Amino acid sequence: MLKSAILFSHRKIQFHIFTEDSLKPEFDKQLRQWPDSYTKKFEHRIYPITFSVGNPQEWKKLFKPCAAQRLFLPVILKDVDSLLYVDTDVLFLRPVDDIWKLLRHFNATQLAAMAPEHEIPKIGWYSRFARHPFYGSAGVNSGVMLMNLTRIRSAQFKNSIIPTGLAWEDMLYPLYQKYKNAITWGDQDLLNIIFYFNPECLYVFPCQWNYRPDHCMYGSNCKEAEREGVSVLHGNRGVYHDDKQPTFKALYEAIRDFPFQDNLFQSMYYPLQLKFLETVHTLCGRIPQVFLKQIEKTMKRAYEKHVIIQVGPNQMH
Repeated sequence: MLKSAILFSHRKIQFHIFTEDSLKPEFDKQLRQWPDSYTKKFEHRIYPITFSVGNPQEWKKLFKPCAAQRLFLPVILKDVDSLLYVDTDVLFLRPVDDIWKLLRHFNATQLAAMAPEHEIPKIGWYSRFARHPFYGSAGVNSGVMLMNLTRIRSAQFKNSIIPTGLAWEDMLYPLYQKYKNAITWGDQDLLNIIFYFNPECLYVFPCQWNYRPDHCMYGSNCKEAEREGVSVLHGNRGVYHDDKQPTFKALYEAIRDFPFQDNLFQSMYYPLQLKFLETVHTLCGRIPQVFLKQIEKTMKRAYEKHVIIQVGPNQMH
């Protein structure tokens, strides 16, 4: 995920990495091994897993050990104005700069942004099985989440606990206590409950920014991705590590194995096209252009920029 962000982005990135203490040395070691031309494109800080309210062990058992951490980012990163939270199974197929620009689309009340959990509400999980309130007609997926932390810290949130508003930090544990026996997807369910009561606070971005197997495994249903291409790939359901969705696995392995100093077209784009020919027996594999469109666009932009810099702006014809 970190590698994909660096490969395709233009501006310098600040990574805030939350992980178990035992993994910290491995992160530092791996990131230091990257070539200088890439390490100068980012700064990183590593934080332990911490929960500021309630029982830490309880939060750790909520869905996955680190998943609930995102709920506490406004409290822990007090000096950070805004951030993009992503799960570790996310890959960027275009510059992070582009999703960052969506922050400018927020109106005066919006303080976070997510994509819908499903494009077709009647066959979505929340509309069929949820035993708690959820946002909109299909719920939202929290694997890719833009957050204006300054706004979150200063807002008072409507809730089902008391008649008046509550601050973000004061709301989390009582909300969890109230709904803990009704939630399946942990912190994502809590976010759905929060934005059910505060819909004016959420900006919903299209599915191309959080593209999951559900968007193609039963037939293509993400219209924005068909039109624009996949911008951010979210390989949930463990699809990078099994053979159920070979298109997702092919993209993951192409980015993982790409030698930093190689040419992106020769060492990533062309091999991916060949690899996708082996995935046409799946419904996701029948729409390769949806997965490749943004990568191709990003590489063309990088190439043109490189050529313009090399030749010099006055010598272009």
